[in-house]
Amino acid sequence: MSDLPDESHPEGPYDRLSQTPRPKLSNTELSRFIDFIEKFEEETEHSLSLSHGYREMRMMLHLMRNHLAGRLTTPTSLADASGLSYGTAKRGIESIIQRGLILSRPRTKSGKTVSLHPSPMMIDEWENYAHRIKGLLGPLFGVDPASDTGRRIFLDAAATDRVISPPAVLSARLELKGGLRGLIHADPTFMAMHNLKQQLESIFGLEIHNSARSIDDLLEAILANAGRAKSRYDLVACDLPWFGELASKGILLPLDRFIRRDAYDLSDFHPVAIQSTRYARQQYGIPLQTTPELLCYRKDILEEAQLEPPTTTEALVKVARRLHDPARGRYGIAWNAARGTPLGHTFSFLMAKFGQPIINLRRCEGGYDFQQASGEALRPMFQSDAAYRACEYMLDILKYSPPNILNMAWYERAQSYASGEACMAYCYTLLAPLIEFDQASPAWGKTGYLPHPVGNHGRAITPIGGYALAIPANLSEERVESVWTALRHLTSANMSKLYILNGSLVTPRFSVSQDPEVSALSPLIEIVDDMARKDILQAWPRPPVPGIMDVISIAGHEIFEVLDGRRSIKKALSLAQDRADRVMRDRGYY
Repeated sequence: MSDLPDESHPEGPYDRLSQTPRPKLSNTELSRFIDFIEKFEEETEHSLSLSHGYREMRMMLHLMRNHLAGRLTTPTSLADASGLSYGTAKRGIESIIQRGLILSRPRTKSGKTVSLHPSPMMIDEWENYAHRIKGLLGPLFGVDPASDTGRRIFLDAAATDRVISPPAVLSARLELKGGLRGLIHADPTFMAMHNLKQQLESIFGLEIHNSARSIDDLLEAILANAGRAKSRYDLVACDLPWFGELASKGILLPLDRFIRRDAYDLSDFHPVAIQSTRYARQQYGIPLQTTPELLCYRKDILEEAQLEPPTTTEALVKVARRLHDPARGRYGIAWNAARGTPLGHTFSFLMAKFGQPIINLRRCEGGYDFQQASGEALRPMFQSDAAYRACEYMLDILKYSPPNILNMAWYERAQSYASGEACMAYCYTLLAPLIEFDQASPAWGKTGYLPHPVGNHGRAITPIGGYALAIPANLSEERVESVWTALRHLTSANMSKLYILNGSLVTPRFSVSQDPEVSALSPLIEIVDDMARKDILQAWPRPPVPGIMDVISIAGHEIFEVLDGRRSIKKALSLAQDRADRVMRDRGYY
């Protein structure tokens, strides 16, 4: 009997693979492929600084892949990746270093061990190479770059110019004993930084230790740290409204001398974010994120009910009433109504809807002047008509809110909307990933965004929030220079794009919003960028002035009694005014 398998009953589907007829390429396809291979070789030689005689392509691929993944590359691992003998590979690596394509960075003070990283020049070459090869692939596979499909795949020259490169490693590792220590906020942007920890450590050449806190705990930790002889943290994340008080108390280090010395350009940042991080004409922080509070609404639900998106407070109440259907588990609107800071923020923003800041700021072109505020300009305005109307509005929408509204803060309101429970919500774009990145959310792809609906005497504005990185004033002097370097890089356009590609949806930089790879992620990117350019983003509804945190806290506690039904509007505002006046006078603000 033959040992050969039965020709008519193969054991498996691959037994006759060699006998399976191979699909024929048409003459046109074969001609295209030959042209592609020829051009591919030309583009490779033209774009990459390759030296013949070594397997440099393998080494470059290994180095770039490790850089993008945040993995360490050593001379030994790079030599192994080349497939060459160690001696030959070593000569190849030296050649690439000499051509400025690889950075060799000491891992220890002695310099006996080093890590290898692609230089900015090498990263730039590979980005250019990738774009050129993408341009060859379209015709090869019959995709017209001018078609809708082509535009999604291929970037034109103008778009390519706006693409921001991945961050390169520092040419010299940061020297900070014990690593870089950060006190940060627990939100998607900082969580993206945490998830990128390995890559950031590779870029800086040291360990990074971050402590993440909620907003109130974060402020308490910053204040407690300020009471120490030496700061426990190198960098602290500060909510934008905190800068006036923290700077006036000497808790933060002025950054102007570094900005001037390094000619550090601030023009790419949203102007309102830069203004919010200044105090008494000095810069105390560099913005990491700007996150406006917008009105989110379900486009599909409003269309089904034949309702227009509300642009006034009166219209919003009517829409919320129409959509409110507790029997179906559907509610009109979610918002911050929890006692304390969450409700205090809501109150200050709602006062702004009716044309009045929470303190007596002086009017100026385009809004109110918070940068020069002192004396009577810091007096709380709880007894104003706008304060009363804000309370009335909250009582109106309270009737069309989810049943747990009095426990609802930033995350809970965003989650209520994202889960399909609420048809509308006031929501910071900081938490928009819950809506924009979760395809299981009923709101995914069906959400519209608007500035705050206006009340009488108000105009369309979007209250700005967000965080900036600052250096504690009590940081040991020998650490300051390296920490400034870290601060500058952590807030760079390259890093900001990286955070967005890893789960964030906010940036304080115009250039990042204009990056085609970023703007393609969500329509929200362009919406916020457009608001920033039109000066719709405003800081005066929650101004960064001394005493503002106390005023907001008082509002959040006293006005909660109104929502809870235990106090009249008039009584609550009177008590709030008395408490706030007393605190501001005791601190010598007026």
